[in-house]
Amino acid sequence: MEGRIDASTLDLKEKVVAINRVAKVVKGGRIFKFSALVVVGDQNGHVGCGLGKSSEVPDAIRKGIEDAKKNLIKVALKDDTIPHEMTGSFGAARVLLMPAVKGTGVIAGGAVRSVVELAGIKDIRTKCIRSNNPRNVVLAAISGLSQLRTADMVAQIRGKSVQEIMG
Repeated sequence: MEGRIDASTLDLKEKVVAINRVAKVVKGGRIFKFSALVVVGDQNGHVGCGLGKSSEVPDAIRKGIEDAKKNLIKVALKDDTIPHEMTGSFGAARVLLMPAVKGTGVIAGGAVRSVVELAGIKDIRTKCIRSNNPRNVVLAAISGLSQLRTADMVAQIRGKSVQEIMG
């Protein structure tokens, strides 16, 4: 679509979605390491997620934030909701994203809630289908949000006016 989004020009907020501890058993005992799934966004149509791994939790979160800033996407918004219904998928996870009327609020589970709130969506209904793995659910939500198109975008791609498309 377009080039990479420059994270330094945006006022990004971050949210830790999940921290996972893994253990490696060695002769001397167990070695624990951590992975942190982090979502960043400017609450104005830009959102991204990243995974950071380290032997310390703060380092894993910092690495996750750096990774998320490299994976930013632009989300097509219509007022405070999304322009149309969309299903995002990643791995076994499916996330159904449905527009909602003003005043509905964010109806979403934990992992998807982080993504849509940091994208700046205030009214939306979502449903996680199949997998509830936080990483796959977050990536499925971002996949769905990245596929959204407004009427203006579709008209521009087809070389027509918005009135011709809307009928």
